[in-house]
Amino acid sequence: MFKGLKPIQYAGREVWPLVEGGKGVSATNHASSGAWAAAGGIGTVSAVNADSYDDDGNVIPQTYDGRTRTDRHEQLVRYAIDGAVAQVERAHEIAGGKGAININVLWEQGGAEQVLHGVLERTRGKVQGVTCGAGMPYRLSEIAQQYGVYYLPIVSSGRAFRALWKRAYHKVPDLLGAVVYEDPWLAGGHNGLSNAEDPTKPEDPFPRVKQLRDMMRAEGISDDLPIVMAGGVWFLRDWNDWIDNPELGQIMFQYGTRPLLTQESPIPDLWKDELTKIEEGDVLLHKFSPTGFYSSAVKNPFLRSLEGRSERQIPFSTEKAGEHIHQLDVGVKGKNFWVAAGDLLRAREWDQQGYTTALKTPDNTLVFVTPDERAVIRKDQADCMGCLSHCGFSSWKDHDNYSTGRLADPRSFCIQKSLQNIAHGADPDENLMFAGHAAYNFKTDPFYSNGFVPTVEQLVERILTGD
Repeated sequence: MFKGLKPIQYAGREVWPLVEGGKGVSATNHASSGAWAAAGGIGTVSAVNADSYDDDGNVIPQTYDGRTRTDRHEQLVRYAIDGAVAQVERAHEIAGGKGAININVLWEQGGAEQVLHGVLERTRGKVQGVTCGAGMPYRLSEIAQQYGVYYLPIVSSGRAFRALWKRAYHKVPDLLGAVVYEDPWLAGGHNGLSNAEDPTKPEDPFPRVKQLRDMMRAEGISDDLPIVMAGGVWFLRDWNDWIDNPELGQIMFQYGTRPLLTQESPIPDLWKDELTKIEEGDVLLHKFSPTGFYSSAVKNPFLRSLEGRSERQIPFSTEKAGEHIHQLDVGVKGKNFWVAAGDLLRAREWDQQGYTTALKTPDNTLVFVTPDERAVIRKDQADCMGCLSHCGFSSWKDHDNYSTGRLADPRSFCIQKSLQNIAHGADPDENLMFAGHAAYNFKTDPFYSNGFVPTVEQLVERILTGD
């Protein structure tokens, strides 16, 4: 057993201070989270468009035949609730009363509150807590109180937690189960990098977590309430100085990327194989997500194509003015596109390379794509099912007039489509492949040598040794 690591009390039960990170759209399901709980930790079922099953146990394909986006959004919410309930029930059975089961939602997922109410109402007694990030989930504590479950906000700074506490959480202090600090430079998936922070200059997590603890202390929150360190956690021995450290109080550790390569992990073998090939530096912190948040994913051909699309971008004016005195003669129809001389030459060069169609962005720029790319972009935008509360790619909003009021952005992509594809067997090279920045350890950690894929129980046992 790793020195200093000992079980803690959570939801009236003794658990290891090890949390399985919940990964949305079927990358974490009942099999992995139930097994994690059975091994004595806190398993996390993703409630983000989770799979549901027919009477024979087959995954029900999520198809959307609603005539309008609003109709399709309502279908999506029903799928999300039914799927998460199915996952929780199966995870609860696998856990067999050991460990604990949390669910994870993104506050910025479409219909997040409706999904939470639907799932928690139907899974009473089977869910111990709700982790929630990707936004500022002010009403999380209020919802948790209605169902008597813990809530665990995911933040990337003490300042963010203080805002949540001051506005809402101080009213429900007894159900605050833990505060998850998700490192914005190390964690996979979406993260909370602020505009004041430089994506190219990672900061040491220790002082940031200490600042979070100091803010919690200032609000009268006990040091016994855990802070969960999430992002970049691989070997516990690397975090030895954090355990039993009086500056930090009670610390737990979250594993998001590492449980992907287990026998119970629901992701396809193609994706698992790709994880073993990742080199240090292969995970890119980028801002192509239609959420508007930064996120981290493997720099595969899919991500490189998005980078290339944004690089083939020029500003334009609808009137002749300033530098924009040259009429654009490729990629567009009409004569009211005026660009700078250098940009005109670049556009003509892209046209010669086959990028013959220019699409407007919300920032008065044009991006050049192939006709095939344009067809995919337009179809995906038209097929939008409202998976986000605000979507930059399709201009969908899940309330009021259902529009963000901004032009749909062709520099982004349909994240629901891509994540469903990769989770259900499509080519990982052609879809978004989320991963944390420590994923290169799959290739270098001797635990995985000779193609070894552990069970979740074996992984937890390994983690508990410090390795």
